Amino acid sequence: MGDIEAPESTAAPQAAIRALLPDKAFVTSRKGQLLIAEVALCFITFICFVASSAAAFVTAPLVEFLMAFFLLFAYSTKFNERFKGFHWPLMDFLRCVSASIIYFIISIIAVSRYTDAASKAAGVFGFVATIVFALDFYVIFNDLANFLKQGGDSTEPPQTGRQG
Repeated sequence: MGDIEAPESTAAPQAAIRALLPDKAFVTSRKGQLLIAEVALCFITFICFVASSAAAFVTAPLVEFLMAFFLLFAYSTKFNERFKGFHWPLMDFLRCVSASIIYFIISIIAVSRYTDAASKAAGVFGFVATIVFALDFYVIFNDLANFLKQGGDSTEPPQTGRQG
């Protein structure tokens, strides 16, 4: 009765929670901010398409949201450094290229064919997401090009997620 828990007993749960939280250095980096913007814009576009008459386009923002969220989690928890099975910068580059093309197409269709406000808002957020994805693949492409110019002597791929 009245026993106070030892401070050591709360250290294990706090360490487990810290392992799931994003790395502050990554979140404040350029790549981290781009991924956070991608996740937010994909989610907003998804919600707008759900509320609009252009509900047929709801799949693309949902898939891009899930992929961007996974990469945000992978880069921020350094999962990509522990799991060498994928070439992470190339996978991220292909995701950004395909997302920018898909968002550009569905945004044009949403703005031009549908008259409700939610479709127009989804189109506008889609155009902004297109710009963010295009900026991200431009940054990744420059990092990969610089890595290849240096000859790619090391076995490590360029650290696109760690530059500030």
